[in-house]
Amino acid sequence: MTFSHHCAALLLAATVLPVHAQEVPPLAERLQVCAACHNADGNSTIAENPRLAGLDAGYLARQLADFKSGSRQSPIMAGIVAGLHEQEFKPLAAHFSKQKPAPGAGAADAKLALLGKEIFDEGIVGNAVPACSGCHNEDGSGTDKYPRITGQHTAYVVQQLTNFKNGLRANDGKAVMQAVAKRMNEREIHAVAEYVATLKESEE
Repeated sequence: MTFSHHCAALLLAATVLPVHAQEVPPLAERLQVCAACHNADGNSTIAENPRLAGLDAGYLARQLADFKSGSRQSPIMAGIVAGLHEQEFKPLAAHFSKQKPAPGAGAADAKLALLGKEIFDEGIVGNAVPACSGCHNEDGSGTDKYPRITGQHTAYVVQQLTNFKNGLRANDGKAVMQAVAKRMNEREIHAVAEYVATLKESEE
């Protein structure tokens, strides 16, 4: 099954699970739909689909709400959340938040990842790009406000930074990520994405 056919199947699955105020399907039933793209434990193996395991529950719930309202655009997720009731957002988010993140795939381009590390740790002074670690933490573990990006798929990070840069994604608080991404060129975006894929959370 091709990726496009796979996505079409997901949209069909979402449409055959109607939600009524008095009838909300069991969480396990909903998770089957989510697992098709993100895996049951949230450790997606599809480079274009984000790894959800360990992400803050509040952040995840907000993203679902944004997909529902249209303030965050995604043809696939729009179709999925159309079949969800808002009261399902928190349980779904809590499930993935509690899952243990698997190690990231690592960088495909080690040299580019070195540039990414420099940007992540120090920013790009000449272009007023702040250090990524300032919001996402040095290990990428994030906070309740800024998402965990540790070991996130390179392709997904590139996609999201590019969307912020082009204005296709605009659901970031105070347009912080839009402002940052607009000051980065394509090579810098790819470099940061390569480095993010190598991150591992600090051990307590």
